[in-house]
Amino acid sequence: MSWTRAQLLASTTRSPWTRDFRHLNPVPKKFLVRNSFYDPAIKAVPVQDRIKYWNIVPGDHIRIRGDTRSIVHEVLSVNKLTNRVYLKGAVTESRGKAPVNRNIHYSRCQLLIGETEAEQPDGDSSTIQKLFARRIETRNVRWQPVGHKWEWDRVAIALAPRKQDQKPVKIEWPKQDPLPKPQTDPMLDTSESVVKAITYQPPAFDASTIDPTARAKAEKEYLKKLFQRDAPAYDESRPMEIYVSKELCNPHGRAKMQARWQAAQARKSALLQKLIREHTAKTSGVSASQAKMEALFKYRQIMDEERKAEKKRRWMTPARLAKMAKKTGRRQRKAEKQAGKLDNLVLHNDRNQVAPRV
Repeated sequence: MSWTRAQLLASTTRSPWTRDFRHLNPVPKKFLVRNSFYDPAIKAVPVQDRIKYWNIVPGDHIRIRGDTRSIVHEVLSVNKLTNRVYLKGAVTESRGKAPVNRNIHYSRCQLLIGETEAEQPDGDSSTIQKLFARRIETRNVRWQPVGHKWEWDRVAIALAPRKQDQKPVKIEWPKQDPLPKPQTDPMLDTSESVVKAITYQPPAFDASTIDPTARAKAEKEYLKKLFQRDAPAYDESRPMEIYVSKELCNPHGRAKMQARWQAAQARKSALLQKLIREHTAKTSGVSASQAKMEALFKYRQIMDEERKAEKKRRWMTPARLAKMAKKTGRRQRKAEKQAGKLDNLVLHNDRNQVAPRV
């Protein structure tokens, strides 16, 4: 799947997860060329130089390789197309441009693992030093279907400061802070007691059918009140359910479709049994198996006819019917126009013309 200019401009991400390896796809060269001074600069390293498995993600703490002060920075975001890591809090300002977060190359990052005790040269005391990973290895790559992402284990195989009995250290991934929930405004939010209060009272329907015209009249008055402003008023105290005559359930729901399918299967089975009984009772001198074969043949003919009729019914949509009616009217008008031309045809007297004899 190719890149778009908008996707390239928004390639910097704060998500620590790798959901796909789309960042390994080549970038079209037309997006890397600036046509004017006002066009934003889009950068991307060659495909062979891009990193497939990113072991430094937003939320990690790192130090910059070669920094004598060993200042620990937090990773804000990463750009997998340029192999750049953006640091949180470190702002770079330049004249005439808006301040941006400082970014460094992926290779200059040393991941903070934790703290360790280091003995002093005299051997009597020890100090606490921060432990960094100089080299990280990727192991056990797998697809996580729950979060729709790729996961792997990152293991530090070279540490700083160095240790004699150095062993691979598994590095945990940074934990994401849950998103803060918005504070509810008591002036704008409905209280819990009001939400849980039961205010609906089902109406008491009259099952008698002594005067059905009164209910129909009330329904008509209600519909007129909806669409006509000057319609006479109706009794609004009556419950709404008495004006609803059609079922409001979705006809394409699973239960409705299953009920229709079961009814169709029952009808087909009843039709087949009826044909078998009729052919078995009417035919004389024919075995029961032969009568069943004839009934089955008749049943298949009926099913084919119904299938063709249903296919034709579905084909005759309102749009097709309107188109056919339009075409028929156009042909009829054309025929009437031609017949009118023949009726109004007048031949002027001229040479080589002979009037027919009646």
